[in-house]
Amino acid sequence: MKFDRRDFIAKTTLGTIGAASILAACSSKKTKTGEIQLPELLDQAPDGKIIKAGLIGCGGRGTGAAINFLDAGPNLQITALGDVFQDKIDSCREKLKTEKGVEIADENCFLGFDSYEKVIDSGVDLVLLCTPPHFRPEHVEAAVNARKHIFMEKPIAVDPVGARSVMASAKKAEAIGLSMVSGTIRRVQKDYMETQRRVANGEIGEITGANIIRNGGALWYRNRQPEWSDMEYMIRNWVNFCWLSGDHITEQFIHEIDVMNWHVDKIPVKAIGWGGRQRRVTGDQYDFFSIEYAYDNGMRTHCAARQINGCTNQKVQQINGTNGYADAAGMIYDLEGNEIWKYPHPEEGDTNSQWKVTNPFVQEHINLVTSIRAGKPISDAEAQINSTLITIMGRISAYTGKDVTWEEMLNSDLYLGPKTYVLGPVPEIKEEIPVAGAPAPGSL
Repeated sequence: MKFDRRDFIAKTTLGTIGAASILAACSSKKTKTGEIQLPELLDQAPDGKIIKAGLIGCGGRGTGAAINFLDAGPNLQITALGDVFQDKIDSCREKLKTEKGVEIADENCFLGFDSYEKVIDSGVDLVLLCTPPHFRPEHVEAAVNARKHIFMEKPIAVDPVGARSVMASAKKAEAIGLSMVSGTIRRVQKDYMETQRRVANGEIGEITGANIIRNGGALWYRNRQPEWSDMEYMIRNWVNFCWLSGDHITEQFIHEIDVMNWHVDKIPVKAIGWGGRQRRVTGDQYDFFSIEYAYDNGMRTHCAARQINGCTNQKVQQINGTNGYADAAGMIYDLEGNEIWKYPHPEEGDTNSQWKVTNPFVQEHINLVTSIRAGKPISDAEAQINSTLITIMGRISAYTGKDVTWEEMLNSDLYLGPKTYVLGPVPEIKEEIPVAGAPAPGSL
């Protein structure tokens, strides 16, 4: 499906994040007075005919997503697995058997870079796309072409070319009635949803900006083993290579930036970024980022993330308004810092409270399965595409030391990674760290 870039610009800048964050049956609704109300969130998807799912990407997050899917309701099955590495398939099979009593037949376990095609063709109704994000656009396209419903882990791409590909696939999925649900979990988490509802209803006044921080320790890494080829080393160490993960601003910090986008409901026109590296021992990524986003109305937001051990850990999701500010996780304050509302989390063990927060990693699958069984397709693809692109815009600005505009992002031909996949040498990709002010991989 050919997708014109100008069409992409028009639809993303006019529709933007707010309109794209639909969750169909669980989307927020307005009353006759114009006030937004939360929808009912189901604890479990309704019963119905068996839905068979195939897992593509059998690492820790993929195995977790498979278990989350099985926990979403009755008559749900995982029937096929695909991965590049046999040990990942073996580990996933063992965990599914031990924790859920699910056994995957040998003939439904597929190995190799083309394993996604075999999973899609194995008779499944739905696919769980959980490989390193570089591969997501190709896998999404194949799943849509095969008319399969999709759960796609965040982020949906590592570069602008990939993001545009997913947008084209999402438009096709919408046209043929497929459901697509993303792994940006906060938009289906009730405490976050209720906070956003109150902010959208004006409880902090007009939004004036945001301060978003995610500081934590270093992620895992893998040292290269003598028997590993370039490709095997990079994929086994994928969270440390930009072409595979998008760097941690895109792969992990997208959760918090997506929350900001949800509240602000605007696309920034420009990113001004800083970043650097002091502690990472493998790969080509940064340890920290600090990004200022500028908007067409003069508003500014600030987003910063760090992954270094031994430092102060902190998570801030503050939305600022003319009358107060909100902690997006469930608090609202006035301008003097006095608490004026707090999400009423029920006591531990209280499973009947209307304020119970279902595990969002399961809730997203409840929503997906419910939409399929109700015959009411849902998609939050545009919201995740926009959030992914906004993180990439910040990453490129930090890598290069140059301001990057949204218009440049939408017209960029930047593609990260090799064009063919073989477990062998990858001479075109160097384990080199970007230096601001100097030409580097990842530049526009």
